[in-house]
Amino acid sequence: MKNSAMSLERRYKNVGWLFVWPAAILIFLLNFYPMLQAFLLSLQSGISNNLHFSGLHNYIRLFKDKNFIQAVKNVFIYFVIQVPIMLFLALILAVILNDKKLPFRGFFRTLVFLPSVTSLVASALIFKSFFAIDGLMNTILMEFSFISEPKNWLASPGWARAIIIMTMTWRWTGYNTIFFLAGLQNIDPQIYEAALIDGSSPAQTFFKITLPLLRPVILLTAIMSTNGTLQLFDEVRNITGGGPGNSTMTISQYIYNLSFAGNPQFGYAAAVSYTILIMVAILTFIQMQIGDKK
Repeated sequence: MKNSAMSLERRYKNVGWLFVWPAAILIFLLNFYPMLQAFLLSLQSGISNNLHFSGLHNYIRLFKDKNFIQAVKNVFIYFVIQVPIMLFLALILAVILNDKKLPFRGFFRTLVFLPSVTSLVASALIFKSFFAIDGLMNTILMEFSFISEPKNWLASPGWARAIIIMTMTWRWTGYNTIFFLAGLQNIDPQIYEAALIDGSSPAQTFFKITLPLLRPVILLTAIMSTNGTLQLFDEVRNITGGGPGNSTMTISQYIYNLSFAGNPQFGYAAAVSYTILIMVAILTFIQMQIGDKK
């Protein structure tokens, strides 16, 4: 009887592996194999098809490359400023939209989520036209006499970065709001009722009950936002093109320039791409150590 039970369990496992193997093979072929090929490519130097093995030369070159260092600085400026603002706004919106007394909750939830389904190129072009010399922003400011002549917002490094941050925040806040909203709805209402009976204020309830219980969701959204910000490309490419003077260029755009603009340097571009993998892994590890005590 015991042997038959074990054989039945083994059959279940074998059937399970039959379902897992096709997906595992596809994941290997479409993800891990290209990653391995990219790493091997990063150990080669040269232009286009004239590549030769150079060991760690490309990785050593990174520390002397001013364009790469500038791209890393830009990405971390976006990360440090945009991600906390976006997650804070998403959390506040989720708390508001979770209120059962709020009329037209479904409508407002849809409204908040809509920007995230907008095309990245479309949203970038909307903000670019909004802050153009003849755009709506200059028109409004001149109409109310805040400025006397149109301002070229995208020609200023500070303002160009701010516009990219605004574009990212507008598009991705609603996306993260949905995660926070789902997390809030999984919290047992009886916990809030007990807190209310104990005389807990709204602020105390938020900081001592809501935030601790949302810790896994906060960690998830922080990791996803970190990953997305370090790979930022579309917004910068379509709004500023990396300018003025590489002040908004990201690592992904630099990889694009190395690969497709001028003489292709595929080996060095592959080395730069691996820095994103390393940075994402390090930041994710730090976030998990801070955000998850288990």
